[in-house]
This record gives sequence, structure tokens and C-alpha cells, in this order.
Amino acid sequence: MDLLALADFNLVARHGGFGRAARETGRPKATLSRRVGELESNLNIRLFERGSRVLKLTEEGRALFERTAVLLTELDETAAAIASGGHNPRGRLRISAPLLFSQIAMGKLAAGFALKYPEIRLEITTEDRPVDMVEEAYDLVIRVNPKPDANLVGRVFLHDRLVIVASPRLAPSADGAAIPAVVHGAISQATIWEFSTPSGQSSASVNPVLGLSSLVMVRDAVRMGVGVARLPVSLVSPDLAAGTLVRWGDVEGPGTALWALYPTRRLLSARVSAFLEYLREAFPQGTPDELAAYLRQ
Repeated sequence: MDLLALADFNLVARHGGFGRAARETGRPKATLSRRVGELESNLNIRLFERGSRVLKLTEEGRALFERTAVLLTELDETAAAIASGGHNPRGRLRISAPLLFSQIAMGKLAAGFALKYPEIRLEITTEDRPVDMVEEAYDLVIRVNPKPDANLVGRVFLHDRLVIVASPRLAPSADGAAIPAVVHGAISQATIWEFSTPSGQSSASVNPVLGLSSLVMVRDAVRMGVGVARLPVSLVSPDLAAGTLVRWGDVEGPGTALWALYPTRRLLSARVSAFLEYLREAFPQGTPDELAAYLRQ
């Protein structure tokens, strides 16, 4: 098999088209098209479905891309390491991370990682949706309580838990009347929130009056005294310490876990290993208090 043609096929598959691959890499579009055509002829299979505006991998093309993309990357890294006479991680590292963690921590983590590994080109995309790591060319994804996936492996690097907080101006109802609440997501009907306190189990009747799509927005609204809310303790720890928010209790349940995941079929690249180790150094115990302390630094 022609490795140059295979490399050009991977470029086109990764960028989603001949034109985009040509613009991103500086390679002539005609050369990429010719080499992919030659690869299809040699393999006697069609790798792309070519439409007037859309280029999509066929089933065979996707299988070839999944099996060869990482191998080609490893070859490039090995050649670069040998040429440089060292073993420092280098190349592009693409990570997908959830919105809240990105807002409060990823900027600081990314900057520290970039300073420690200047030869790695780090790209971080913020989104909560599940991503196709192979088709979208991600090396690592960070997710909160992900569903089991046989195609992914990884490790938990942080734990968090939900607490019920409110402005000091908002006191629990003495007569059981519903308390205004700020919720993450759509507004629902009035309900009962149960929580634990140092003195035992307790509950409160709440009436959601404000629904927001970001937990940071929920925290800011609660600071203004709009209502009570359930929020990660790491997000409100500074407010609790300063007295701008008060803690009514802890939400019962297993809490949340942040996972760093990568595909099982991939060899663990030096770049991914370096980032996983960097997360371990930043959060050696992986506790909510550790995250809160990291954010205060």
C-alpha cells in the first residue's frame, strides 16, 4: 500500500473534503484528489461518497480511517522524536471538554500545560454533546458521569458533589411554603428537594422561577437573591467561604465524576499521556476541595 496516498486519504477524511484539506495543509487539491483516486483503484473499493457539495466516508472508508489514522500519527511522532534526538511530546492535541469545567478551569489548565509542553499544539473545544472522537479527530474527551462505552477507556480525575445554596437574605420557610428556586435547564413544576444537614435529613418545597442553561449563570442569579439552587460545591466554595452564599445542605446521591476518555483501539500517544499526567499533578486526590483550591490559586 502506498503510504503517501494513505496519508493524503487521512488528510481528506480528517478535514472533511479535498478543498478544506488543501487549504489547511497547503497541498494542491488536484494532487490530493489524484492520490485518493489511486488508493481507491489499488484497493478496488470506494472510500468516499462524492456529492455536489458533500463528501462522506463510505463504510469501508471509515474503517480504513479508524485503523490507519493513529498509526500514521505514531509514525510521524516517532520520526520527529528520532530527528530531534529527544522524546519530548510534540504535535497537535485536540480535546473536547464540558462547558462548566471549561469555564472555570480549562483556561488555566491549558495555559499551564502549554507552558510545560511548548512543542504540543493544544486545541480545546467546549461542548456538552457526545462527540465522535474518530470522525471529529479528538485525542481526548472530558465528560461528566459518561455512559458506559465499550469503545472508550479512561480514568476519573475529579469528583464533585451538589449542595443546596442560597443568598443569606433568603431563609428556609418556617411554615412549609414553597421557596423560589433557580434551576439548571427548563423550568419544572413545584417539587420537594431533599438534602442532608449536620443535624440529619431535611427537605424544602421549591417553586422554580428561573431556568438557566449554564451553572455559572445559576450561581450568579442565586447571589442576587432570586432563589435557592443546587450547585457543585467546587463552584460555590469561594462564596461559602466569603459568606455571600450559605449552604442549606448536601444533595443525596453519588455526586459527579469527571472522566478523561480516549478510544480503546488507539495506542496512548505521548501527548495524551502527558495531559493525563498533568491532570493527575493538578488534582492528585481528585476531591471537590482540591478543585476549589486550584481555582483560587
